[in-house]
Amino acid sequence: MKKVALIGLSALLLGATLTSCNGVSGVKNSDKPLIFYNRQPSDPQTGDIDMTTMNWNSSTYYVGFDAAGGGAVQGKLITDYLATKTKAELDKNGDGTLGYVLCIGDAGHNDSKARTRGIREALKTWTDKYDAGRANTKEGTVTVKDGTLKVVELDSKEMKGTDGSTWNANAAGDQMGNWATQFGSVGTNELDMVVSNNDGMAMGCLLNSAFPKGTPIFGYDANADAVAAVGEGKLTGTVSQNVDAQAAGTLQVIRNILDGVTGDEVIKKGISEADKYGNKISAEMTYLPNTKALLAMNVAVNKDNWEQYKEGSRDQGIKQINGDKKKVLLTVYNASDNFLSSSYMPAIEHYAKLLNLDITYVKGDGQSESSCIDGFVNLDNYDAYAINMVKTNSGADYTSKLK
Repeated sequence: MKKVALIGLSALLLGATLTSCNGVSGVKNSDKPLIFYNRQPSDPQTGDIDMTTMNWNSSTYYVGFDAAGGGAVQGKLITDYLATKTKAELDKNGDGTLGYVLCIGDAGHNDSKARTRGIREALKTWTDKYDAGRANTKEGTVTVKDGTLKVVELDSKEMKGTDGSTWNANAAGDQMGNWATQFGSVGTNELDMVVSNNDGMAMGCLLNSAFPKGTPIFGYDANADAVAAVGEGKLTGTVSQNVDAQAAGTLQVIRNILDGVTGDEVIKKGISEADKYGNKISAEMTYLPNTKALLAMNVAVNKDNWEQYKEGSRDQGIKQINGDKKKVLLTVYNASDNFLSSSYMPAIEHYAKLLNLDITYVKGDGQSESSCIDGFVNLDNYDAYAINMVKTNSGADYTSKLK
């Protein structure tokens, strides 16, 4: 009896050890699904994808949107609008030049760079430089309804808050006041257009009392307040990066892997084709195997189609499933980020309930990686991880904790 009891105790201890090492699913943490979202692991200087992180294991993927394509969509949104207006309607002081200012979100962020490039290429002010400042651009041209106008980037600035956070709407609002004084006064009236790398900064500009009323202004993200502003004729246009497709895609890939789906089916089931529950994301997504990136496509939003992107619109292709509930640890680089807090997280919460995923959030401060890393703990208790980094070159900080 004592020997049997001892064997039983040994088995119990072994089971406890396995649970501790392998977590709630009996899988090693290093083998669990690891999905990066919104911020693609990459070199902030060169933009090169961090393939060491992306190849951490066979269940590592990036889910986001087509950043380069999004920049081009925003650029076309702007030039399409300008093509419908006459010189007199656009050129306030009649000097034959369209003068614009640009809010840059984060000089080291791939998405910000892509949008800055897309804007400058469309307006022909691009000089192979992403940096802020007129000196990093050249004189461009744009086609308007009755001919062409010269284009000049009057100024641009990376919008950092006093706390060091980037993509800062308050900083953009303050800067708009400076730009209005510098370029928009009655004496000069050089300021003909405002463009922003995201909606948060665009709305910051728009809400500043010094904003020149009636000036075309373009954002990016299709946040609820921005879409409403488009409908009201205050914001000229924005770009939807299909936040619902991104959020649903992030969770669908996790759900697929946890349900035992393998190979190419991981990025197809419930995404480009119906899964076993009959779910399928409605919006178009594309997969880039070389970088293991599943990307949502971008859509221009203006006065003609804004109602399709109003708050509360969810993908009806994703419905409640009967799968076992699984636990996911998800980091958010900045709890105050306008896009993440007002658009992405509500979408995550919506689709997590439908896909039976229990999400634990770690919310960072947008400045220090440790604000997320310090909460990336108790990893054995989760079936999968979804990572939104403070800095895009921080992938190893997370994978090293999963070893």
